[in-house]
Amino acid sequence: MDNANRPHIEIPLRTVTKVPVERLALDRLNPRLFPTSDEADEVETIARLYRSEDLSELLQSIAANGYLDIEPLVVLKEDENLIVLEGNRRLAAIRLFERRDLARQIFQRMRLKITIPEFPEKFHSTVRQVSVYRVDSREEARPFIGFKHINGAAKWESYAKAKFAADWYKKEGTSLSAIATQIGDRHDTIKRMVNAIYVLEQAEGAEVFRLSDRASPRFNFSHLYTALSRASYMRFLGLDEAWSRFDPEPDPVAKEKLGNLREVLRWLYGSKEEEIDPVIHSQNPDIRLLGEVLENPDGLSILRATRSLAEAHLSMAPASQRFSDSLLRARREVREASNNLRGFDGRDQALVGIAEDISETAQAMLARMDKKVRDAKADEE
Repeated sequence: MDNANRPHIEIPLRTVTKVPVERLALDRLNPRLFPTSDEADEVETIARLYRSEDLSELLQSIAANGYLDIEPLVVLKEDENLIVLEGNRRLAAIRLFERRDLARQIFQRMRLKITIPEFPEKFHSTVRQVSVYRVDSREEARPFIGFKHINGAAKWESYAKAKFAADWYKKEGTSLSAIATQIGDRHDTIKRMVNAIYVLEQAEGAEVFRLSDRASPRFNFSHLYTALSRASYMRFLGLDEAWSRFDPEPDPVAKEKLGNLREVLRWLYGSKEEEIDPVIHSQNPDIRLLGEVLENPDGLSILRATRSLAEAHLSMAPASQRFSDSLLRARREVREASNNLRGFDGRDQALVGIAEDISETAQAMLARMDKKVRDAKADEE
């Protein structure tokens, strides 16, 4: 139904009111959607929400129980539309039930398959009208939405939290300390996250990294803000070690360090276009190990050449430690092979050759070690 044919319903401010769902519009600037875009249409917006927020569970719940109109959607009036600032996930699920062609359109355009469960006729009335609470501006809704999704029961992923706080900070000029107080953040987490948003935005603006080019569909934003809180990363990027204590400014990384920023982001997230995998697989301890490599010229050279964090970090250890670690690993592997000897049936002569090579190498190494022991004793005498 277009705007001209919609029945006019007065929606009072700051009052819970029932409205037809066709009056509602998804918020294309929702922090859950990345990259956000006010040009995204309903098909793309619902597809993004489905990918990032697993709508399947909500669809199953509504199919089984109908829409439970317990908590009103928070809306903002723009022209004749009511933009849903809080409750986009619920509205997306309702849209998929009321417009069955949406799932087909999403598959055709995005190649994303969405299965819509059977929706009993007795529940249809529950999705025709829903409760809304109208606010006068996005600013008015921010404290409630921020508390609910940053420190409340319905927490967003870290990137959505950071985008929400960064937009609040930029558009209202409120200090991050004040924002943190309003949403109940007591651990300075929001400040670290918003600082990371500014670094990410600088990387995108300078075209050294694109979020959409990351190798994995999942975006582990915590890797970035955790790394940027470590002194080794700050030094590699030319950031003052006190930078994260202050409210962020645009383009915090010096221009001459943008190449380093490009490297860090590819080590964290890889590149789909260049078929580069990230070297970070687990935040602990990989973020720490990469930070140590950044401060070691030899380790950094090996990382750049091999893209192996393990190999780069190993190269930083003293030769004596690398030797003892290798020897212990070799003993462990040989013992494991010996324990599994029953699996050798005597037919594969190539395996015999490998065992002989191991034996010869071990004998030669032992001879050299014995000589070093004798030489060391002679020096002591």
